[in-house]
Amino acid sequence: MSKAVSTLQAKEVDISDEEAEAVHAAILMHDIGHGPFSHTLEYTLVSDITHEEISLLFMDRLNAEFGGKLTTAIEIFKNKHHKKFLHQMVSGQLDMDRLDYLKRDSFYTGVSEGVISSDRIINMLQVQNDRLVVEAKGIYSIEKFLISRRLMYWQVYLHKTALVAEKMLVKILERARLLLNKGIEVYSSPQLKFFLQNKITYSDFLENREILDFLALLDDTDIINALKSWISHDDEILSYLSAGILNRNLLAIEMQKETFSEEKINSKKELALKKYGFTEEEVDYVVFADTISNNTYNLEDEKIIILNNDKSVKDISEASDMFNLSVIGKTVKKYFLCYPKD
Repeated sequence: MSKAVSTLQAKEVDISDEEAEAVHAAILMHDIGHGPFSHTLEYTLVSDITHEEISLLFMDRLNAEFGGKLTTAIEIFKNKHHKKFLHQMVSGQLDMDRLDYLKRDSFYTGVSEGVISSDRIINMLQVQNDRLVVEAKGIYSIEKFLISRRLMYWQVYLHKTALVAEKMLVKILERARLLLNKGIEVYSSPQLKFFLQNKITYSDFLENREILDFLALLDDTDIINALKSWISHDDEILSYLSAGILNRNLLAIEMQKETFSEEKINSKKELALKKYGFTEEEVDYVVFADTISNNTYNLEDEKIIILNNDKSVKDISEASDMFNLSVIGKTVKKYFLCYPKD
């Protein structure tokens, strides 16, 4: 964000010191509403509220503590500020977060396809008619960015091993919640137990300030410590799945472009029922099918705009000689089936 602000100011884009500070604050806080394990448990611990809405609750609380000093940052975050391009830098299809996490995650996973020319892209940024645009000579870097994003999603973020681990974690917490609601003791930190025992919605956060305090105390450690305890729980499903996560003995997963037949799903359930003695209700925790989808470029979101030398503009899908609307905007959907390996 610092590089982007400096670049635009050097090109005589009007960004005041107050706005520069505010856009930095907005990008730093835009994801603080994430709970443990980020997107994985977004709708498991709380209901009917996104992490962006929780981020805003935190920002509003901090703004009150700081005597309104975050008001401009909140306006930018909510896209209420009169300079709309500032919001695009925080949240959009070419925001600073995406430029950062593709390089970072590529480095830490060793998947070189995610390496992008973020410095080159930032150097090519410009503002026209209150919109963030990219100068034409940066179009190839944008093409590489979009290709890298697509490859990183299918090779890292939605990789089948990551996917099955995430789904198992969701199933574990769903099982723990069910047991607690039946009055069966399930060890956890007070904060985690609160969110498992209660179905927390957006209105609950507004009515009870302590709920946000509880969420602020939750992190990955609460979940991991709970899993260590749940390995020895009397409930076989909770124990089986918890051990699977901690011992990296994950469920098997198959992925394909078509739906799995009911016959195949039921055959996997029958095998699990015979081997483990699970009930009909329990087997759904270890044998289940679902879908995932992703697109390289959202045609309904803020567009990535290319600024030509004659000051005319084009959407990247029109300006690129590599992409077209049918390819760049296509949503790819895959089906998966999980079941015990043995």
